[in-house]
Amino acid sequence: MIRHIVMWKLKESAEGSSKIENAKKIKSELEALKSVIDEIEEIEVGINSSYAPDGNFDAVLSMTCSDFDALKRYAAHPAHQEIVQFMKKIVESRSAVDFEV
Repeated sequence: MIRHIVMWKLKESAEGSSKIENAKKIKSELEALKSVIDEIEEIEVGINSSYAPDGNFDAVLSMTCSDFDALKRYAAHPAHQEIVQFMKKIVESRSAVDFEV
């Protein structure tokens, strides 16, 4: 199994929405991919608590799939790519790690 973790710092406002509105949108849209992309074993998106320090990332994705080939298929899937295009407009910075579990 492969765990794919991605963290984002979001712009204060983008695409006509606030940071928190965009965080909620990406949570909803990414988690909905479970029913669309077969390679996703588990997926969860967390939104940073308003009580957390300002330096924290704003949102995090934790996803598992069977192997690195499945991760590549997930990444290339048109439904994922559609979300990626939106993310490029609202993200200030991104960090990721992929590891075997």
